[in-house]
Order: sequence, then C-alpha cells, then structure tokens
Amino acid sequence: MATSVQQNLASKNDKYASSFSEGHLALPPAKKYAVVTCMDARIDPAAAFGISLGDAHVIRNAGGNAKDALRSLVISQQLLGTTEVLLIKHTGCGMLTFKNEDAHAVVEKNLGSGAKEELAGLDFQPFPDLERAVEDDVKLLKTSKAIPDSVVVTGWVYEVETGKVKQVV
Repeated sequence: MATSVQQNLASKNDKYASSFSEGHLALPPAKKYAVVTCMDARIDPAAAFGISLGDAHVIRNAGGNAKDALRSLVISQQLLGTTEVLLIKHTGCGMLTFKNEDAHAVVEKNLGSGAKEELAGLDFQPFPDLERAVEDDVKLLKTSKAIPDSVVVTGWVYEVETGKVKQVV
C-alpha cells in the first residue's frame, strides 16, 4: 500500500506532467552556474534565488556543505560547463545546533552499535558560526585543485525569517 507521501507524489506529478512543456531543455544548465545550498525544507531555491527550470544546477545537502558537494561540482563544471558557484547557507540551520559527538551519540542511541561502528570517524561537519562556515567553504572551493581558478565562487546567507539573501564573500 502506498504511503500518503507516495500518493501525493504520484498525484502532483500527474498534474505537473499534464501541462509539462520543457522536455526540450538542454542537459547543461543554460546560465552556466551551480548553487550549493542546504537541504532545509524551508528553502525553495527556485523561488528564493530566481532559478528557472534549466538555468542552473542546484546541489543540496545538510548545511550547504562544499566538501560534500565537491563531486557534483566537478561534474557540473568539467562535464556540463558551469563556470560559477553560489554557495548559500542559511539562518536557523540545524548544523548550528550540535557537535559531532552529539550526532554520533544520537546514532548509537537510536540505531545501535552497528550503525555507530559504520559511521565511526564520520565528520557530520556541523558549524558554530554561520558566516565563518560560509567563508570556510568558499575558501575550500577556491583553493581546491579540482575547481579551476577561472570559476567564480561567492558565499551567501539566506535568511529563512525574511526570505532575503546577503553576500558574505
């Protein structure tokens, strides 16, 4: 039996597909940029950042983390021609609320020793300072040998309370 989430996906997709007319879009993003942002459900990158279908790659992960996004960014740039990265973290991010040891303790408590062992040494990459985390991730990308010097990298903070962005780097 399908869950209500699965039923909603199928129903909403039927409605979407009935008027879909963008199947002609090219594989590479038309505006040649990528966005790295958080997976937080309060962020709608297309609406908040003015991204139309086919314009950009949107790479999402916990915290809008550059290290986690690196594989996707290399593919985006080297295989699909993007030349700019907008790294966008946000206020009220869950990554500001814990330390690695906290996450490991929750995993052990909820999932047991097998999960703890499987994730031993994993850096969940939390951060205590939002703007510093933006600066650090931009620096990581700008100094990475996997990201060409010609790629423009900037860092931003999205305010979930107001919907506004501000450039940090």
